[in-house]
Amino acid sequence: MNVVFISPNFPPTFYHFCTGLRAAGATVLGIGDAPFDELRPELQAALNGYYRVHSMEDYDAMLRACGFFTHEHGRIHRIESHTEFWLGVDARLREDFNVFGQKPADLEANRRKLGMKERFRAAGIPCAEGIPADEPEAVRRFVSRHGLPVIFKPDQGVGAAGTFKVTNLEQLEAVLSHLPGGYLVETVLTGELLSFDGLTNRHGDIVHWTAHQFSDGIMEIVSERRPMHYHSLREIPGQLEELGRKAVAAFDIRERFFHIEFFRRDADTYHALEVNVRPPGGFTMDMMNYACDIDLFQWWADLVVRDRRELPFQRKYHVAHVARRHGASYRLSHEDLLGQLGPLLIAHLPVPDALSDAMGNDAYFLRTPHLDELLEGIGLVEETA
Repeated sequence: MNVVFISPNFPPTFYHFCTGLRAAGATVLGIGDAPFDELRPELQAALNGYYRVHSMEDYDAMLRACGFFTHEHGRIHRIESHTEFWLGVDARLREDFNVFGQKPADLEANRRKLGMKERFRAAGIPCAEGIPADEPEAVRRFVSRHGLPVIFKPDQGVGAAGTFKVTNLEQLEAVLSHLPGGYLVETVLTGELLSFDGLTNRHGDIVHWTAHQFSDGIMEIVSERRPMHYHSLREIPGQLEELGRKAVAAFDIRERFFHIEFFRRDADTYHALEVNVRPPGGFTMDMMNYACDIDLFQWWADLVVRDRRELPFQRKYHVAHVARRHGASYRLSHEDLLGQLGPLLIAHLPVPDALSDAMGNDAYFLRTPHLDELLEGIGLVEETA
């Protein structure tokens, strides 16, 4: 099986997908903008071929790269990046080379936020009300009907980029006079932010699933630079799992990771926020592995190459990502913190600049079977002077 992997060196831990593919027996072909000599040794060893392009946003260059691989290795069987930024490129290349997986038409429902709302509603999954923000009078009617505040966000966007809240009519009129195209306006959801995350095989069966709870919404974390942490749950709330599974079926997610966000309004009331048909962001894949002592990078490669269907696991631990930001004054120094956390701390990593607005500048990963111990550790990391 010939698998083209786009941007194999970023995010930093995604090289594990390529080493997993090689271990599963695939021919692994990388496309990236970094020189081959700058790739980490494990990635170099995993690649059977590498095509460097000046820019991965140059679609003609990406076409030439896949054409070269077809000439050298024969038919391409999979094209993947697992990265939000390249989902559109992946889909176009799959269509042009007749490769299994998401095509551009699929992204109308699972990448455009208005498309997501239509699919959620059709599946009977509650979600925030929203409309396109391209006609000012329609937006005014929407606000009159639902009240303020409201949220404006790009119809296609990554994380909280370009998202903002409008709280009064003066702000609304200022926004409507300068709003760029491609935006939607929606009602504000309040409550706890949780996600339903996992992996499906090529038949659409969910083979791994878990859930995470977040300290705040991504928009608030980014715009207000709030403290940020999130942690996995050993027991998934029944309503969250029911709606998450319904969403996976509604979006026909096959041989892919998924990250579906919900607001929990109360114990039994959830509203869908959005679906992401890719692995959850940041280092969440590593957290999912730590929580169960598994290797989802290899599991994905095995189900792609070998059509593996049985992937047994247990949620042994709660795992948390806790962020610190440059410029903040914390009660405990890094060295003192390491001493107090002890075996609760399983890793400490700097966060790449491209992810730091949402994920902090330094990440501490905590693991324990006991939720109260985990929350105590989170408090130690975040406590300010």
